[in-house]
Amino acid sequence: MADNTKIKQKRSRRFSGPGGPGNMAPTEKAKDFKGAIKMLLKYMSHYRTSLIAVLVFAMCGTVFSIIGPKILSTAITELFNGLVSKFTDGGGIDFHKIGMILLGLLALYLVSSFFMGIQGWIMSAVTQKTGLRMRTEISAKIHRMPMKYFEGNSIGDVLSRITNDVDTLIQGLNQSVTMLITSVTTIIGVLVMMLSISPLMTGIVFIILPVSMVLLVIVMRISQKHFNRQQDYLGRINGQVEESIGGLAILKLFNHEERSKAEFSETNNTLFASAWKSQFLSGLMMPIMNFIGNLGYVCVAISGGVLAFRGTITVGDIQAFIQYVRNFTQPISQLAQITNMMQSTAAASERVFEFLSEEEETADKPDALALGDANGEVDFYHVKFGYVPEKTIIGNLTENVKPGMTVAIVGPTGAGKTTLVKLLMRFYDVSGGSIELDGTDIRDIKRTSLREHFGMVLQDTWLFKGTIMENIRYGRPDATDEEVIEAAKAAHVHRFIKTQPGGYNTMLSEDAENISQGQRQLLTIARAILADRPILILDEATSSVDTRTEERIQKAMNNLIEGRTSFVIAHRLSTIRDADLILVMREGDVVEQGTHEELLATGGFYAELYNSQFDTPSEAV
Repeated sequence: MADNTKIKQKRSRRFSGPGGPGNMAPTEKAKDFKGAIKMLLKYMSHYRTSLIAVLVFAMCGTVFSIIGPKILSTAITELFNGLVSKFTDGGGIDFHKIGMILLGLLALYLVSSFFMGIQGWIMSAVTQKTGLRMRTEISAKIHRMPMKYFEGNSIGDVLSRITNDVDTLIQGLNQSVTMLITSVTTIIGVLVMMLSISPLMTGIVFIILPVSMVLLVIVMRISQKHFNRQQDYLGRINGQVEESIGGLAILKLFNHEERSKAEFSETNNTLFASAWKSQFLSGLMMPIMNFIGNLGYVCVAISGGVLAFRGTITVGDIQAFIQYVRNFTQPISQLAQITNMMQSTAAASERVFEFLSEEEETADKPDALALGDANGEVDFYHVKFGYVPEKTIIGNLTENVKPGMTVAIVGPTGAGKTTLVKLLMRFYDVSGGSIELDGTDIRDIKRTSLREHFGMVLQDTWLFKGTIMENIRYGRPDATDEEVIEAAKAAHVHRFIKTQPGGYNTMLSEDAENISQGQRQLLTIARAILADRPILILDEATSSVDTRTEERIQKAMNNLIEGRTSFVIAHRLSTIRDADLILVMREGDVVEQGTHEELLATGGFYAELYNSQFDTPSEAV
């Protein structure tokens, strides 16, 4: 349970929201930031022309916006000079000139907005196309991946890459690229404009600016450890709640309610303390920024007034400079946000590219065959296999299975039963020896062609959200309604279907939770019957149902295996008494083989397994 809690804590931390303003919560970082960004840029080079257009339009829009305060300053200077002239020499304000300046300013801002709108439209298209391309490639990659990847990695991790990571990457690109271009352009452009107005006032600003940066860095360093602690305990509290709800029955059974509440209270109090401190400290940032900003405005106003009195600059220039100071601090704070976004984007892209670069299933041979109709004869010649080279699962298996035979594979857990089936369908390739189908090495047959000859019924049934008719027809999409009904009758599930409100058009819920496990199993058997494949694999098909349902499933399976080569993996040995051949596996090797009666008569390992499932040996007969 402790290990599960750690997993849940990690997952909760991954999806928990930000801890405060300015994206100060801990950001998931890439293992190799430069490498991840380099790969992302290479991947996006496909949209090079569009990205260049985004760069040009964003820079033009920003430059036009930067020029605005300088033009506005001429209108303010004209207004000020007009007022002074009115009281000194009887002149007046030239409203026509001021109006023309303001109209020009309006046109400038309209052009700036147009450019920014165009770049936003292009960038949105680029990022969404990138997401579309990535999801398509991930989806295609999934079908090229070997089974060992999915057996060694959780489904949730793969889903996270195709949903959360791609979404994070798209949002990060959409926001950070444009913001980076505009922020850098704004900083450079505003600095140029400030220097053109007054190098002295620019120097004053750059004396004050480092002070604010130092204070912000101090606050961020102090608050960061509290944010880290907050996120850690937020993950813990989510894990505790999820575990308590998921195991509520067990928790109540062992009277652990008080213990659970005490653990939750301790975690909750720690979360409160760290969250309070982190939020308070992050809340200091805005007052500090405002104080430093206001201090800068006061200094600029005083120095500007002195310079204006000396005639060095105009009143309008003072107003423009103050506006530039405000515009200068904003992109600096945006760069901090961009850093966090780029870290998240790099981490997400790293996970996506890591998946896309995973080792793929061995490709079919260039001259691989497309198998025609198969008789179903299977030969194992000195088959050897191990998931890792240093550990052999199947040592030396040689067996001939005639067409139409029912072969039961039994043995303790880890004996290699399911491994043998995986080799048969080429989910893995043998390490030594060969497996032949109708005299042809299965490695010389195209995988898609090979698997078209196999039907399968597993212990874990798989049904999708759709009608009963659609679920059965999944085995053969071109089957008629009559053929579907005949398959259902052969699977002994027709009567059950007719009792449903919509009959064959009854909609199954997600994972078919609105019907019993036994009925789900019968539907998958009907699907296999309809598919009409020459070779069948039945893996623990009756292990999770009651005795009466097992009898119905067994009858359906008898109809299913009739005339087909069948491999039946079973723990309930009573279900395979009628098998033509029973292979008893132990530590990867076939230690016994024969019919049920023959194996019982020898009194060997099979007899030991069989008798262990009954109270006394006499009851087994």
